[in-house]
Amino acid sequence: MGEKIKDTTEALSEAWLDRARILSEALPYMQRYDKRTVVVKYGGHAMGDAGLAAKFARDIVLLKQAGVNPIVVHGGGPQIGSMLKRLNIESEFASGLRITDKSTVEIVEMVLAGSINKQIVGALNQAGGKAVGLCGKDGNLIVARKLDHKIHDPESNIEKILDLGFVGEPHRVNPEILQTIIASDIIPVIAPIGVSEEGDTYNINADTAAGAIAGAMNAKRLLLLTDVRGVLGKDGKLIQRLTVAEAEALMKDGTISGGMIPKLETCIESVEKGVEAVVIVDGRVPHVVLLELLTEHGAGTLIE
Repeated sequence: MGEKIKDTTEALSEAWLDRARILSEALPYMQRYDKRTVVVKYGGHAMGDAGLAAKFARDIVLLKQAGVNPIVVHGGGPQIGSMLKRLNIESEFASGLRITDKSTVEIVEMVLAGSINKQIVGALNQAGGKAVGLCGKDGNLIVARKLDHKIHDPESNIEKILDLGFVGEPHRVNPEILQTIIASDIIPVIAPIGVSEEGDTYNINADTAAGAIAGAMNAKRLLLLTDVRGVLGKDGKLIQRLTVAEAEALMKDGTISGGMIPKLETCIESVEKGVEAVVIVDGRVPHVVLLELLTEHGAGTLIE
């Protein structure tokens, strides 16, 4: 009998045995996230590359099949810029930031809650899942308020409020609609459009929206897919793990700068709202969501 087992094992290719081993090793990680919510902010190169987009859809469906409750929140800055250009709508900028007027926010809503959202929903359904598209207006999911963006005026050495128009931030997240959808075994895909108490439409940064939703849903993990490896130290090497205090210190001493600052601020705020941990991962890596959640190696920088 032993010889037969040996012969069978040798007949199997090493690749197939590796696949079986990987699936077996994933079990404790599946148990860790069983019936828990994981929010994934999807954007950047991962969303623009057709091959990566297809892999992302399969990975999210796999998580759902494994008992995890994934929620996808997506951006779409480049697509918005392309549509504004096609429609010959010129944007006004201040301090490098787009001013979102009434006509612009209508295009933003059309692109985010329309074409992009439905493309992602379609990809998830094509991969065998059941997905539904939402924006913050649906069921008053994200009640927003106008974002007061502060800039430092070097001439006067004081902070000034920059009016960005219809750019907002989450004021309140109502998780009931998401809880209902998840209970129906459906994957929610959310465009970061919010509505104010007065009924005005606001464009919200996708990272910020994902963080607010993760906090309201008491998520086990929030994953921010980016176009960088994660948080880098002064030596250029990846920092794999940070506490909130360590992240704040890195921003204070100048190690972290530029676009990584608002991402880390979102991470810190999410942890403070009850998310167990936030991970900044490189969305350019195929299957990075699975690497982070279902393997011992992880990926990117974890903030807890």
